Amino acid sequence: MAALDDRFAKSLPGFLGIEFADHQRGLVRGRMEVKPFHLAPNGYLHAASVVALADTACGRGAFLEKPEGATGFTTIELKTNFLGTARDGAIEVEARLIHGGRLTQVWDAEVRREGDSKPLALFRCTQMMLYPK
Repeated sequence: MAALDDRFAKSLPGFLGIEFADHQRGLVRGRMEVKPFHLAPNGYLHAASVVALADTACGRGAFLEKPEGATGFTTIELKTNFLGTARDGAIEVEARLIHGGRLTQVWDAEVRREGDSKPLALFRCTQMMLYPK
């Protein structure tokens, strides 16, 4: 897990301050403190910041749940419905494996204000598993 955390820290998730405290089989939880650079020019949370948090959680899960023989994955589709926003504090994500096949995985994620049950965004993505040629 330390090697995976190191890879995350040295890429976009690390720059954005995305942290993961918990994972179980088919479930990943993470969070991100809302900083000024996460905001759009209108002063509200930028949609890309929310998508980055959700996609990173699902990607972490896909990596941890990859089938035997798979070397990695790539996102082939994603969709987000935005239901609210934030300007400060922290947001959290909970990602769940919906379908774990040999060739694809489907993950759902819900993003909320930390400690709140009302979703800010609902996210779904499909990951294609990669195998050596």
